[in-house]
Amino acid sequence: MEWGMRRVRGGLSMKIPFTPVVYEHAARFTGHTPWEVSRDPDLLFAGHRAAYLEYRHQTIAVGIDIYNLEAEAYGATIQVPGANGIPAIHQPLLSSLEEGLTLPPFDPARDGRIAMVIGVGQRLKREFPEADVRIPVAGPFSIAFNLRGINHLCEEVALAPEATAAFLWRLAENQAGFCRAVAQAGLDLAFFESAASPPMLSPRQFHEIELPALRRILEIASECVGHPVPCIMGGNTYPILDDLLSTGTGYVVCNVETNQRAFVESASRTHPSVKIRVNLDPGVVACQEPERIYRAVDTILGITAGRPNCLMGTGALPLETPPVNIRLIREYLANGT
Repeated sequence: MEWGMRRVRGGLSMKIPFTPVVYEHAARFTGHTPWEVSRDPDLLFAGHRAAYLEYRHQTIAVGIDIYNLEAEAYGATIQVPGANGIPAIHQPLLSSLEEGLTLPPFDPARDGRIAMVIGVGQRLKREFPEADVRIPVAGPFSIAFNLRGINHLCEEVALAPEATAAFLWRLAENQAGFCRAVAQAGLDLAFFESAASPPMLSPRQFHEIELPALRRILEIASECVGHPVPCIMGGNTYPILDDLLSTGTGYVVCNVETNQRAFVESASRTHPSVKIRVNLDPGVVACQEPERIYRAVDTILGITAGRPNCLMGTGALPLETPPVNIRLIREYLANGT
């Protein structure tokens, strides 16, 4: 089947919102690398502006390397990646868990790139007042991941669970200033906490060590913006779904790594007002095989049929995703019967 050809099927409801997820993919529209775009407010604005004009996606999440903001504001160094790689932190900032227990909050107006990202968000909101512009805010475990390094953090989860939980609580409390700055700028926010997903943490460890701090930061965020905020986690989150929903979030993500049918059925039954973004595999979305993309879309349509609070997403679009693929999915949904 050639690109753009219509394919009409019967028996599946096609009325489902579709939104691609754009972070580093925004750099594709600038002719610059993700690193360059992540450091330059004009390029960051231009990339997300062009992506929104192309995709009209539901939410503009302002950023490229969304999990690095807080760690950099605390003082960690972001490494320059090769070619089109995503910027990352390779050297932990904190030499011990004890340092983390007394870590003072950063200043969102002065430290790192946070003020730049908020400023770009304000420019995008002025340009597109109808758009849902959100600043990405990391959850406590994802920040700890960058500040301590994955090996140290996993050891501490196993050997010092109470101290690790206290460290995560400290990081959650320290996010209050960031959340207030976003709200004062007239913007909204979304929380991202993929590092805490199983198997990085077992369901028991998630419940005992991570959940209290996650609940706390979502409570702080909701108070700042006046409504429940999304809690976005990658990976296999079905084993911790009940805990996620217990945070009071109004939006969760159902990823390709999990049992998507069981996830949707459970969340819809116990929390029918919570929105569920059911993700296509981003690798499939980026591929050159239309029929493979169509099959993936059909699978999600079957899972979400008759469930009004579901939408279809993509996971984080790889930089190399051809924009024509997103148009292909939209046309497929629009032309179905």
